[in-house]
Amino acid sequence: MENASENLTIGAFAKAGGVNVETIRFYQRKGLLPEPERPYGRIRRYGQTDVARVKFVKSAQRLGFSLEEISQLLRLEDGTHCGEAAELAALRLADVRARLADLKQMEVALSKLVSECNAHHGNVSCPLIAALHCC
Repeated sequence: MENASENLTIGAFAKAGGVNVETIRFYQRKGLLPEPERPYGRIRRYGQTDVARVKFVKSAQRLGFSLEEISQLLRLEDGTHCGEAAELAALRLADVRARLADLKQMEVALSKLVSECNAHHGNVSCPLIAALHCC
């Protein structure tokens, strides 16, 4: 008798993991998910461990980790490599902070240009368009 916890088809597995079937196959090709054996004449079955792994990958992606970094985190997931995982997270955090600084600069520049556009009326050159032409 089959183990009920290992009885999900790829479609049910994808649905339980909140992804589509092609995402499952992609993660398998990238080595992020194991591909279960196919019993002769039958279909592959997945379980709750597989669902948890997909959810881990998706959570890590939402935090900005690349698939390569996620692969590294999965290799460290036994709980004894917290320092190494923290190093990866620190690098990701530095990247996020740099992006936030860039976004803040973009916000200031765009805000200034929008204000200048709103201050100009009539047949004068648009400050936004002029600024984009100069760079």
